[in-house]
Amino acid sequence: MTGAPLQLTARDARRVLLEAQGLARPPAGRAGPAALERLIHSMGYVQLDSISVIERAHHLTLRSRMPGYRQSHLRTLLESRRSLFEHWTHDASAIPTSWRHHWKHRFDRYAVSDRTHPWWSKQMGDDPDAAIRHVLRRLGREGPLRSRDFAHAGTQGGWWNWKPAKAALEYLWRSGRIAVARREGFQKVYDLTSRVHPDTARKSSRRQHLDWACMEAVQRLAAATPSEIAGFFRAVSLADARAWTLEAVRRGRVIPVEVARAGGGRPVPCVALPDIESLVASARSAPLLNHRTLRLLCPFDPVIRDRKRLERLFGFDYRFEAFVPAAKRVYGYYVLPILQGDQLIGRADLKTDRDGDVLRVRGLWWEPSLGKPSAAVTRRLGAELNAMASFVGVSGGVSGGLSGGDA
Repeated sequence: MTGAPLQLTARDARRVLLEAQGLARPPAGRAGPAALERLIHSMGYVQLDSISVIERAHHLTLRSRMPGYRQSHLRTLLESRRSLFEHWTHDASAIPTSWRHHWKHRFDRYAVSDRTHPWWSKQMGDDPDAAIRHVLRRLGREGPLRSRDFAHAGTQGGWWNWKPAKAALEYLWRSGRIAVARREGFQKVYDLTSRVHPDTARKSSRRQHLDWACMEAVQRLAAATPSEIAGFFRAVSLADARAWTLEAVRRGRVIPVEVARAGGGRPVPCVALPDIESLVASARSAPLLNHRTLRLLCPFDPVIRDRKRLERLFGFDYRFEAFVPAAKRVYGYYVLPILQGDQLIGRADLKTDRDGDVLRVRGLWWEPSLGKPSAAVTRRLGAELNAMASFVGVSGGVSGGLSGGDA
């Protein structure tokens, strides 16, 4: 990169990120499938996850941006309108269908890498080609099927056993030959792609794909390193993102910036859109940031998932501890960061207790650097927790203290 880079404070960078990710302003118009589709497109995708200690991750992520969001809205877009499809970014995600032609690069990559990988070959049994043919024949003949529909009482380990069939289903889905038609519970129901997403769009060229992946990432991150650009969709390599960045700076499509660290230290070289100063000014005036609205963020939220960026911009050290042995957890199993305005001020360990019909606060911790929360902050958190209880469908409200520390 050449030229004197623009200097951004950590606070301005995080405000623009929150603006880009739909956490700085209320959504326009009524909540519903159409508004949700616009929101997810502006975010880039929403990660899907099966853990439902409170509610599934994708629903928590969308609800934090759209108070009127209902779980059925996402199902409508995925299963009825087909304006979203399921596949991989950095993880399983719901993605705008208008981008499927870019995913064809990923389909082709997975078709080769998975088919030749020893793990996949082992999972598909002694005759992977036979397992694949069997799955395609049944889907073609019977229509949408789940992996459990391939259970068979035959010889353990043969290609007709459910394990090879499940691996074949996943391989075919990853390589784009079949698609997720719907979910039952959280189990995928697969069908032939031609029946779910009968798209005719040609695969983008390699150059078009690289430019799309990098530019769309910059637009949704506001200011980003090449590593963050490559990691946003996980669609291109770091080397390609670096090369794209140099070329984009040379052509004036992005500009070099240096972003200060929230905790001090050497600023981080990044690139940003040429109008970044206007975006900063707009984010500074965002009404929800100025009014210090409080939100509970999902651990898989796009703002949260890159832990290094999170600490750099927010000064917030976060670890998802669901897979940490209970005795070694610092906070809890499923802890939600608490966003107030443009600061992460604490974290809450929550659980939906269906038997008790309440939302339990199992632990609450405020960031030491911000001091004791005011009565107004505590009231805001109480209101947010009650709204969350209503969203997850418990009628007994919230159980647990709001004073901080283990509840």
